[in-house]
Amino acid sequence: MNYPGFSIRRDSTHADIVRAVQQQLNAKGCGPIGVDGGFGDDTFNAVQLFQTRFADANGNPLSTDGIVGPATWASLFGAATVPPVVTAPSALLAEVVRIAGTHVGVMENPLGSNSGPEVNAYLANVGLGPGFSWCMAFVYSCFKEACANLGTANPMFKTGGVLNEWENTTGTKILHGDAVDNPSLVLPGQIFIISTGGGHGHTGIVEKVVSGLMTTIEGNTNTGGSSNGIGVFRRNARSINSINVGFIQH
Repeated sequence: MNYPGFSIRRDSTHADIVRAVQQQLNAKGCGPIGVDGGFGDDTFNAVQLFQTRFADANGNPLSTDGIVGPATWASLFGAATVPPVVTAPSALLAEVVRIAGTHVGVMENPLGSNSGPEVNAYLANVGLGPGFSWCMAFVYSCFKEACANLGTANPMFKTGGVLNEWENTTGTKILHGDAVDNPSLVLPGQIFIISTGGGHGHTGIVEKVVSGLMTTIEGNTNTGGSSNGIGVFRRNARSINSINVGFIQH
């Protein structure tokens, strides 16, 4: 059975899908539970048990939230049952993804300085000088370059602040909870927004979604996903659940 495009959780009304989940949980040794199509406490506990025992498609721990989202579904039923999302919804966002990919490998100079020729150019595009955190400046710069190529206006709010972008965007906002409940809303070319506390945040561009996990292109990060790292990296295993603010689509 293919992933239905939405998360299956406690008290779900989709009895046929819940029965398939219950059967698979039993087959994976996380029961025994009744195969009755009702997502109650027994099924919730079995899902959590499965999530503690099994990994996602990239070998990383699953979130133990008792929700069968795309990553848990891929682990339960196989990665092939969650169709990849690789096509951006517009020519602009396709060009943004392409442009972002050409910047992968840009590094600060010196490392840890929030500066360097390319980094300084990103910051200048949002009116900032060297030394500032630059993940949002990178995203803005990718949109600026893509819009110049397509001869259209940049739809982004001009800022280097992650949460300032979220507050002032004219794009469509997809809230964290909506994305978790309906992961099919997350598409290539969208901007993800994470709050890291104290008014600070981190951001990047969704490149694709495979087996319920996002591949993203991010500036001012590193291989471990830091929010104040040393370069532009492609990250292959961000969960939708980890985006605690939401997504912006232009």
